[in-house]
Amino acid sequence: MAKRLLTETDKRLLWKATWTLGFKGLLSVHKHKRRLKRGEFFPPFLYMSVINSCNLRCQGCWVDVAAKQQRIEVDAANRTIDEAKKMGNAFFGILGGEPFMHKDLMKIFAAHPDAYFQVFTNGHFITDEVAAQLRELGNVTPLISVEGSEIISDERRGRAGVLNDTMKGLEAALRNKLMVGVCTSVCKSNIDDLVSERWIDRLIEMGVMYCWFHIYRPVGPESNPDLALNSEEQRRVRQFVVDIRATKPIIVIDAYHDDAGNALCPAATGFTHHVGPWGDLEPCPVIQLATESIHDKRSLKDTFNESAFLRDFRELTAQHTRGCVIMERPDLLIDLANRHGARDTTARGSVMKELEDISPRRSQFQPGDEIPERSLAYRWAKKYAFNDFGTYTQHFSEDRWKDPDANRTNDPETTDKTSLPVLK
Repeated sequence: MAKRLLTETDKRLLWKATWTLGFKGLLSVHKHKRRLKRGEFFPPFLYMSVINSCNLRCQGCWVDVAAKQQRIEVDAANRTIDEAKKMGNAFFGILGGEPFMHKDLMKIFAAHPDAYFQVFTNGHFITDEVAAQLRELGNVTPLISVEGSEIISDERRGRAGVLNDTMKGLEAALRNKLMVGVCTSVCKSNIDDLVSERWIDRLIEMGVMYCWFHIYRPVGPESNPDLALNSEEQRRVRQFVVDIRATKPIIVIDAYHDDAGNALCPAATGFTHHVGPWGDLEPCPVIQLATESIHDKRSLKDTFNESAFLRDFRELTAQHTRGCVIMERPDLLIDLANRHGARDTTARGSVMKELEDISPRRSQFQPGDEIPERSLAYRWAKKYAFNDFGTYTQHFSEDRWKDPDANRTNDPETTDKTSLPVLK
């Protein structure tokens, strides 16, 4: 991996990423730990959905992509990023909708040369001209979503020719020597195609520097639960990620486990929270409930420190599961919203009904099946920068955990305990 970074990248961009994302990113986590010891809170990483609009209509999308366009304007975005930087933050995830549909997105990046941005995108708007601008800025990495083969991509993303347009954007980014990543929301229709060494080898050959495997969450107005992975398939993805990290020259990101393979939720641990297109401060992108906004008069620092809703979310979630609360215990979110009078942050206004309709299922928390990191580098990085920061030690008791699959015993997918082969 070191050889690839030294021989295949623009050295200015590599240095920018190493300094801003690497060193300053680790420093932001260090400051987060110090704040926690003082009884203060501010997440070291923020995700921001800058726009709700998108040119695609993906299965299981929770964003109001067809509603009237709503975006976070430049002044509000800059103010939010500046306040976070004052707290030591240097890394920001930019989501949508499709972020590149925000007409002033480049202005936001240009206003913060001392920060680093990861843009979650379908790649359709990355032309050579856009990629050249991103290279000149030097502080942006596009994370391009690929959801399967041509047929699967068209089905998953609601339009013909999606993969072809995505690959054009990916190739433009690579031609311009950007630090490029590829992400996948792993579900039943793409697990065999993309959770494979063949796919990883193809990414490496193309020049992709990192990949990210998300687990499909059946949420939103058209949740498509039939696409959700069962417990065995989720273990398969975890084992694959661990083995690829130890055997292939590509960085693999995941957001669900610590160095020992213990499950965690970044929102429950306070590692990150999310800003929605209307400016609402949400626990994470898929939990569209809030009581505060970046447009409130008080500072972001005071808001995060004083938000009873976000604090209770972290504590309540950590008390009952180390996994994804929206998958395992949507009832807790309903109770939490009712207790705090949290508002539905969507245009459609149906989030509470959607939570009521979720059929609980296991997520990343699968006691007794922990898969620790094989790579020493990842093990060290997670020990320092991606763990529970004492959250589960303080709050979690397995006695309070309700196995969501216990009531799904008639579903053959949840009772199949056949072990999966370990990749070598």
